Parts: sequence; structure tokens; C-alpha cells
Amino acid sequence: MKEGRHVQSTRSDRLIDQFIESLISEKGYSDHTCRAYRSDLTAFADFVATRGGMDRGRTEESEQPCRLGEMDALAIRKYLGYLHRYNKKSSIARKLSALRSFFRFLERNQIECGRPTDGIRTPKQGHSIPVYLPVDDMFRLLDSINTDTLLGSRNRALFETIYSGGLRVSELAGLNVPNVDLDKGTARVFGKGSRERIVPLGRLASDAIRHYRKLLAAERGIGVAVDGPMFLNNRNHRLTVRSIDRILKKIAKDCGLTIPISPHALRHTFATHMLDAGADLRMVQEMLGHKSLSTTQRYTHVSIDHLMATYDKSHPRR
Repeated sequence: MKEGRHVQSTRSDRLIDQFIESLISEKGYSDHTCRAYRSDLTAFADFVATRGGMDRGRTEESEQPCRLGEMDALAIRKYLGYLHRYNKKSSIARKLSALRSFFRFLERNQIECGRPTDGIRTPKQGHSIPVYLPVDDMFRLLDSINTDTLLGSRNRALFETIYSGGLRVSELAGLNVPNVDLDKGTARVFGKGSRERIVPLGRLASDAIRHYRKLLAAERGIGVAVDGPMFLNNRNHRLTVRSIDRILKKIAKDCGLTIPISPHALRHTFATHMLDAGADLRMVQEMLGHKSLSTTQRYTHVSIDHLMATYDKSHPRR
């Protein structure tokens, strides 16, 4: 590596570190979000360092790297052009959003000059319909889980809880025993940006958790502790997000579901079924922990059949 590029890389790393620290301290972003920002910005800095002469008449093999402060709209567009070769539009939009936030941070702190992302439009994306399960398939999935064993009872409790409260899989994995009030049928979860909310737990979800913790106490001597993870793996450690995803995929395959399924699809299913049953959109927004109502409105698209059936039944001049 050339000395100039090494200096540029070191400086870029330092600026990115400062930006990430601001996201944690000022905005309370989650570790997952910060890792994504860091990854996107590091990839951009590497591109700048190795292909630094993208503009101002330089060639890609220029020995002098382009400093972040020298970035202009043309340079950013060339970077986005490079991304288009290997990335989906949704990924490019996310990376561009990270760059916008980064350059705004630099300008606020007078570290570098200019905001080269101004005037660059986010790539248009198609509005994908969230994957969800019909009611019969959702019930078939849950009822297929054998609750006679400890692991089976845990798995039933896991997915009853997601479907009952519309939890994110990270929120489910992060549940601790004191967060759940089975008598009241509620759970206190911590969502994106460590935002706290209370979600309802239906009777079946509460009963599934009780059954799981009863078997856990009988087989492993782990009762309702003062603190500790709600859902445990074979080593009595907190169950991870990746493990929950793997467990669900196996259960779905075993019961013959052909729809691509993930824990997040169960969250989509919760929202869709609530809206189909007539729940208020803002109530569903609150339960899902969405900051913007437009995010929740995605689920109205998958409920169009229900909407048209209601219209045909109710409108006097249908």
C-alpha cells in the first residue's frame, strides 16, 4: 500500500469512528445499526483510497488518493455507479443514506467541507409486499410444534410470542424474565434506538411461556429468576437471533410450508392479521414500534382483498 493511501485510510477510519461514536451517544443507535453504518462507510473510504482519482481529471490509478473533503457530486455518482454493478437498489439507497448522514456530521463539526450527496436522488425502489402467512398456515405452523419436550415447548413459546405481540426477532432474543408479566399478559421490549414499549401477549402465548419455564425448572433447575434471559439454548445461554431463525426454518420445512419464512415474516403476519380483523392502523403502529405511520401502511397493501370485500358488503352503490 502506498504511503499516501495509508495516511488517507487512517484519517478516514478516525473520522468514521467519531461519526459512529456520535450515533451511539447522541442518537442511541443500536449496535446492529452502527455496525451497518461502519461497514458502508468503510467500504466507501476503501473505494476512495484505491480509486481516489475519480474526478478532477485524475485516473483510477492515481498515486494521490482523494481526500474525503475533496468529494463532489460527480465523485459520489461514480461511486454509486460502481455499486450498481453488485448491489440491489435497496442496498444502494441504504449506503447513500449512510453517506448523507456522515457528510452532515462532518459539516456540523467542521471536520471537512461540503456535502457532496446534496442533490443526488435516492434510487427508486419497487414497493415489495411483505411476506406473511395466511391464518390457516400460521395456525398450522404453531400447532405442529410438539410441546412435550423442553426444546419443543421453548420453540412454541418463541413463535407464539412473536405472533402474539408482533416483536422483532432481536426484541424476542433480548427478552429477560422480568420484562414479561404473564398475569397481565404484557411484555416490555426494547426496539430500535433502545426505544421501550409495552406489547400485549395473548393467552396462548402466556400459557406457552409458563409451560416452557415450568419444564425448564423441572429439567434444569432454572426457575423464574430475578433476572436472566427468557429463552435459553442448550448451554443455558441466551438464544441468539441466528438460532431463532434457524429453528423457525426447520419447523416450517417439517410442517410442509412452501412460503419462504423468517421470524420477521411472523411479525408481518401479526400486522396483516390485525389489520384484516379491523384493528386501527395507529394502534398497530404503536404495537409494532414504528416511528412513522408510512412504515405501518405497507401492511394495508396485503389487506386489499379484505378491504374490497368490506367495500362490496357495505357501500350502498357498489
